[in-house]
Amino acid sequence: MTLPPLAHDLTPWGMFLAADVVVKVVILGLALASVATWTVLIAKSFELRARTAAQQRAFEAVDTARTLAEAAIDERSALSPMVRAAVAELDLSSDALSDPEGIKERIASRFDRLEAALGRRMIRGTGVLATIGSTAPFVGLFGTVWGIMNSFVGIAASQTTNLAVVAPGIAEALLATAIGLVAAIPAVVIYNHFARRTAVYRALVGDTSAAVLRLVSRDLSRARS
Repeated sequence: MTLPPLAHDLTPWGMFLAADVVVKVVILGLALASVATWTVLIAKSFELRARTAAQQRAFEAVDTARTLAEAAIDERSALSPMVRAAVAELDLSSDALSDPEGIKERIASRFDRLEAALGRRMIRGTGVLATIGSTAPFVGLFGTVWGIMNSFVGIAASQTTNLAVVAPGIAEALLATAIGLVAAIPAVVIYNHFARRTAVYRALVGDTSAAVLRLVSRDLSRARS
């Protein structure tokens, strides 16, 4: 005996249109979260690539310079906040050059705050990825639970246990969980990717700070001799 075809459209779009309004809201919210994830990926990738390349050029210029003044006029490192901070502190400490250790300590303190600020700037915007990755599966599960609850209410109302009657509603509900996973998995992967890239950038900033501090130390040693 051949069963008649189901009246429901069981394509993803058809199931979305036939879903309960709460399930629709959940799916739309998860779809927007997925769009946000890919937007952050594109925008942050360009930003990280540009800033890492600029920091690499600055480090190379500082690492090969003989003096801080030489690094300050090199176009690759002239815009580096570390070089500017060191020059500013030396200008402010021009009447205290007899205390080189104090100067280096103050410059190192400036570098610590700059490294923290640059690190915060680079992770800005990635927090939404962590939020999506941790909450999207549960939001999708909420939509699924709500849809299955409605399906059981439909079973009670129709007084039938025929699977062909309730299967479409259950499929619509499970769609919410599927969309939740589609939103969450890329968000987690992309967040971890940016965490690794940001760690590389911060290490490069630290290398630049150390290179500038070496230049300052050399200049102060030359001044004393």
